[in-house]
Amino acid sequence: MSRIGNRTLTIPAGVEVNVEGNKVTTKGPKGTLEFNFKNDSVDVKVEGASVVVSRKNDLKTSKQLHGTTNSIINNMIVGVSQGFKRELEINGVGYRFQVQGNKVVITAGYSHNVELVIPNGIKVEMPDKSTTELIISGYDKQAVSEFAANIRKVRGPEPYKGKGIKYKEEHIRRKEGKKAA
Repeated sequence: MSRIGNRTLTIPAGVEVNVEGNKVTTKGPKGTLEFNFKNDSVDVKVEGASVVVSRKNDLKTSKQLHGTTNSIINNMIVGVSQGFKRELEINGVGYRFQVQGNKVVITAGYSHNVELVIPNGIKVEMPDKSTTELIISGYDKQAVSEFAANIRKVRGPEPYKGKGIKYKEEHIRRKEGKKAA
């Protein structure tokens, strides 16, 4: 029994959810998102101000898709109403972020700067002119998280000195290093 799949999703004010065939569309103040679900395994209905996801049979794939579909629709509703954000932090001597137009330029100890193009629908900003912090925000959770992961992948945090790019809430387990004999 999927507990996540059985939860009823409430639709906040200002958000529209439409189901046509196997396509769910959400519209809100932040934007519009669409999702195609498997019509033979899961059934999605809009009942008043709530969304109900139910499975059609007890096959293993139906049970797996029940909770997944519910979570994706919940993320769509939250995204178009509130939005998502990820905060990154860079540590190291000379390491820094720069936002230049539609690119993020990362100086992370390589012989060259790494430039990443900001995708559509994502907003990147630096708080208080800090060159060591970056805030990535948008209405699509998958796109925001993927872009943040791609930035983090440029120079992942290392356990000895803690240098590299990490999520702000992430804790890096530190290692002791070599001991002198």
